Amino acid sequence: MSLIYFIGLAALIVVGFMFGRARATAASSSGVLHSRPPYHGAFVALAVLVPMIAIFAVGVPLADRIVEGRALAALDTSVAGSDLQRSAAMRDILSVTAGQYSGEPTEALKRAAAVYTSSRFWANNLILATGAVFGLLGIAFGLRSISVNFRARNNVERFVKVILAACATVAVLTTVGIVFSVLFESIQFFQKVSIIDFLFGTQWSPQTAMRADQAGSSGAFGIVPLVTGTLLITTIAIFIAGPIGLFAAIYLAEYATPRFRAAVKPVLEILAGVPTVVLGFFAALSLAPFIREMGEGAGLAVSSESALAAGIVMGMMIIPFVSSLSDDVINAVPQSLRDGSYAMGATKSETIKKVILPAAFAGIVSAFMLAISRAVGETMIVVMAAGLAANLSFNPLDAVTTFTVQIKTILVGDQEFDSAKTLAAFALGLVLFFFTLVLNVIALQIVKRYREQYD
Repeated sequence: MSLIYFIGLAALIVVGFMFGRARATAASSSGVLHSRPPYHGAFVALAVLVPMIAIFAVGVPLADRIVEGRALAALDTSVAGSDLQRSAAMRDILSVTAGQYSGEPTEALKRAAAVYTSSRFWANNLILATGAVFGLLGIAFGLRSISVNFRARNNVERFVKVILAACATVAVLTTVGIVFSVLFESIQFFQKVSIIDFLFGTQWSPQTAMRADQAGSSGAFGIVPLVTGTLLITTIAIFIAGPIGLFAAIYLAEYATPRFRAAVKPVLEILAGVPTVVLGFFAALSLAPFIREMGEGAGLAVSSESALAAGIVMGMMIIPFVSSLSDDVINAVPQSLRDGSYAMGATKSETIKKVILPAAFAGIVSAFMLAISRAVGETMIVVMAAGLAANLSFNPLDAVTTFTVQIKTILVGDQEFDSAKTLAAFALGLVLFFFTLVLNVIALQIVKRYREQYD
């Protein structure tokens, strides 16, 4: 039904647009139109779109509720006592309706399936008919409104502004909802665990006993090992991606021919689309054994899962973030600055070092901050290459873990959401949120401090 409804909606929108534009063109013979004919056509199309979308958004959930209620009412009322029983009964009814019920259905179940089929048929037809009627009424209303002095452009642009404002509001409310959902769960966690122990504790072991009579660890929730592991891997990654990405951007923007740039830049950016699990496999199966063999050959004790392996592969992952953004920023530097530097006798390398890079400094810092934020939030590469051990170590050859890995580990499987172990994931998420927020604030301050504006 949904497909038919939206096909009809699209058809009526096209018809309304064409009729509205034709009506406006015809009206232009009696005077100068306030708005161009396409705006009049767009106004008629919106007069169709708005009521039909509203009918679908309201009618479909209401029809589902009514149809399911009638089907359950035709069944034995004893099954409708709880949500679980209602869901099970509806699954049986839908299975009978689709002919996929295992076994022989009872007469009551057959009767309920027949009621469901009949009610669904009439509900769908009613929604289709109501939408078609209101769509035609929208066309009539839009055509009747068209005249020489009708401000169609103003109405269309006002509608577009409302839609844009609604999208911005949804984005903001989504962010606020995420923050508060994490915050409320974190508050419950800090009621069970001291915030001082959480922020400054040097041992992380979230395993706790599920019941009072069960033997198990009481849990240790110090995040210092997670902080050191996250910073260690991120530092290695940015030391890999920073120079390579920046130098690649400088070469592509200043030295490469247009043909070479057009061929190489898309290939470089493909690296950003490689799934992180594939990079994790590469780190676990190829790079980590290679690092271990090289370390053992040099007489060093190297863990089978090390921060170095995870950091190198993560650096490979964020190279496109640094190179692509830095390339765009360097290309945005006005050509007049280059020409002025060359006119003063500077060489190309001197121009890049003394003119272009200082002018693009704020944008380059933003690219680095974005890459760091991406590295901090990575999970799969660390899981597969650095392990799960929460070791308080600054040695890149040791196994470490990060915030995101522990969040994933804690929430895997069946968990009780009122235990300190599970609530710890939300506290980690809150700390990670503030960490990335601080990075963004630093980037904004640097951009504000060193931003250059050119005419």
